[in-house]
Amino acid sequence: MSRKELHELLDALRVALHEFEVGDQQARTRLDSLIAALERQIQTPNDTAASARLIANLPNAIEQFESKHPRLTAILNDLMVTLSGMGI
Repeated sequence: MSRKELHELLDALRVALHEFEVGDQQARTRLDSLIAALERQIQTPNDTAASARLIANLPNAIEQFESKHPRLTAILNDLMVTLSGMGI
């Protein structure tokens, strides 16, 4: 997996975030934090502590969104696979 694919998945996540229902502010806030963490990971790939936190948070995010937001869940799953393929 490449950084290009990671950027494409982040873009897809941003698009999905903008399509959220107005009343789902908690989910928006959590996704904004997740996107920021992913962007930091791209910029500093050797930060192992940040990598560990990111990998720990992704499954929780997937679990939170899987019933209400299946599209987000699919994107988050793809992000996990991409990060894993990059050794993160």
